[in-house]
Amino acid sequence: MNIQFRDLIENAPLSPGIYKMYDGDGNLLYVGKAKNLLNRLRQYIDVSKLENHKQVMRSLVKRVEWEITQSEQDALLLEQKLIKTLKPKYNVMLTDGKMYPMLALTKHEFPRLLKFRGKISQKKDVFGPYPSVSALNDTIKTIQRVCKLRTCTDTFMKNRSRPCLLYQIGRCSAPCCLPQKDYEKNVQLARRILTGDSEPVIKDLTNKMKDFSDKMDFENAAIMRDKISALTKTSTRGIRQNQPYTSNLDWNKNVSEFEQLLGIKINCAGVFDNSHLFGKQPVGAMIAFGHNGFIKTSYRHFKLRDMKRAGNDIAMMEEFVERAIKDVPGLDLIIVDGGRAQWNIATKVSNGRIPVFGVTKGVVRNGDEHFIMIDGHENRNLPKDSSLFLFLRLVRDEAHRFVITYHRSVRAKQLTASVLDSIEGIGPKRKKQLLQHFGSVHSIMDADLKSLSNVPGLGKSAAKKIYAYFHSEVL
Repeated sequence: MNIQFRDLIENAPLSPGIYKMYDGDGNLLYVGKAKNLLNRLRQYIDVSKLENHKQVMRSLVKRVEWEITQSEQDALLLEQKLIKTLKPKYNVMLTDGKMYPMLALTKHEFPRLLKFRGKISQKKDVFGPYPSVSALNDTIKTIQRVCKLRTCTDTFMKNRSRPCLLYQIGRCSAPCCLPQKDYEKNVQLARRILTGDSEPVIKDLTNKMKDFSDKMDFENAAIMRDKISALTKTSTRGIRQNQPYTSNLDWNKNVSEFEQLLGIKINCAGVFDNSHLFGKQPVGAMIAFGHNGFIKTSYRHFKLRDMKRAGNDIAMMEEFVERAIKDVPGLDLIIVDGGRAQWNIATKVSNGRIPVFGVTKGVVRNGDEHFIMIDGHENRNLPKDSSLFLFLRLVRDEAHRFVITYHRSVRAKQLTASVLDSIEGIGPKRKKQLLQHFGSVHSIMDADLKSLSNVPGLGKSAAKKIYAYFHSEVL
């Protein structure tokens, strides 16, 4: 039986996706998800290591199918959808009424932020699902810090006569007791964050931080800084319902059609994009694809080396394309996200060695793009609903996703690293002790006074200063 099962999965890919197991009569037994399909399916080979109900299920399996998705998050959503609609017999955990954790805002005068599992009702706006409870809890904590929405029940709220501890530590605006001017605005802000529209929010908070700093209002500037730090960490968490599936994408067909359009052969095409925040933390990225899909081994991140170019998208593109040409062997097409200026600079760097194709953003990012061909003329004739148009937009968006994710990571590290430097009496030695003890700045921010006091060599006085700094308390 082990050998037979190995035969069933021998061609499984090393990609994220979902898998379906069937019995000899074609009945669907089980649906699962995986970050790496082959590695996950290999776990079913040794039956003795499986749970009891899965041992029974495995003995019935005669056929295994899979679908590749763009990411593990896409696989999670597809798995949940299939389990709900197909109701496989052995999906015990998700067919008994349980679901992945979700987050909701209730429809109330002062909407409540809460986590739940279960059916979606008309009484709340739902966001998710989330891949784990810890990811959801981190998101709630961020929304509390940035938007100060309540998490208490209606009954608890009605019976309060004074604000609770969450108000004291800056995680709730206390609508139970205090007049509210901006609660609805903060609810709308939370919705934007929860639907993934966090970049404009971060830019707005950054502008406010600069304004406060220019006015020498360092207390409010620090509040804005902490909100940016929290939001940057959480902006990549959660799963958006509108993420595209690519399991049914015919890569070979689309790339072949693209080759015909350009009149060249494509083995490895690189798609470039830049990201920075008002010239800060300038980074770039390149994703790659060929006839068989995305080529993850050729993906590259770039930190800008020549900081004189920071904030200048054209100059940044010049450095990143030049480095990629030297670093990625076999690159035979360069695709730049931008307009004529980006195409010109990439063409200059390539110096005729590698053709350059441009994807313009258009006035509306997903709808009116046009293209700059490798000979320099503009192509506005590609039908917007054609598979090739959608394919080119997809690879452009993958480059944008890849660089934005990297930029957020870089920005989060730099923002959080500066937090400890702002606390009086915390020098390099204590900073190192804290990071070694807790592992990250965010863990330090969430630590209670007792945990901080237990850091070897820190001392109670310094522990109180750190706790007071992050929790806005006077000790």
